[in-house]
Amino acid sequence: DAVRYALSGAAPVPEALLNWYKRLGLDVLEVYGMTENCGYSHVCRPGKFKQGWIGQNSPGVEVRIAEDGEVQVRSGATMQGYYKDPEKTAETITPDGFLRTGDKGEQDGEGNLRLTGRIKEIFKTSKGKYVAPAPIENRLGEHSRIEQVCVVGDGMAQPMALCVLSDVGRSEALNGERSELENSLKKLLEEVNQRLDKHERLQRLVLVKEVWAVDNGFLTPTLKIKRAVVEGTYGERFDEWTSRSEAVLWHD
Repeated sequence: DAVRYALSGAAPVPEALLNWYKRLGLDVLEVYGMTENCGYSHVCRPGKFKQGWIGQNSPGVEVRIAEDGEVQVRSGATMQGYYKDPEKTAETITPDGFLRTGDKGEQDGEGNLRLTGRIKEIFKTSKGKYVAPAPIENRLGEHSRIEQVCVVGDGMAQPMALCVLSDVGRSEALNGERSELENSLKKLLEEVNQRLDKHERLQRLVLVKEVWAVDNGFLTPTLKIKRAVVEGTYGERFDEWTSRSEAVLWHD
């Protein structure tokens, strides 16, 4: 049987979803690029898929990992700069012509690239340990009843995850299935924490009332979560939630 391929970019694809497509006979290969380099950077080649990794750099693309872990790339597709904005250009393009992607990542011995989060999103706990929230959020997001998730923890002893339930999840919670849903989410929390380093493990999941959307300011027009808005909205409750003992906490 012929193998069919599809390309996916803009955000990591959860492992469970990749496997679901694979069972349908469709291999989803991930690609990586930005507007500032015409989308030309990395692509997973057929037959070279490695779980959790994007793939190798495209022909003519140089890639390096900076001291702070930032992925930097350079090629003929890299922009010359932002129109009439030399300051922003200098912030984005290094003196030797590499594009600062803002993504934190690593490479293996074969040149495959893996992203581990956004440089600006990484936070430090009160114990002085750094946490990249994106990989944790992706694992939590594989649960069928979680629609959106934002891991917070700057200055806390341990991180916690703020979650928005899906329509089905909210319906179950309102129709007498709350206990069953809670147990499922507790199991999810245990499974995710088992795969994390000690300083990354989540204290609890907080199920917030609001649905995050573009209209109420929680999401960008491209549907990315505005972390500053999330933290600003719920931040005054963080100390209280941290002091609670429940593994799954309902935002009242």
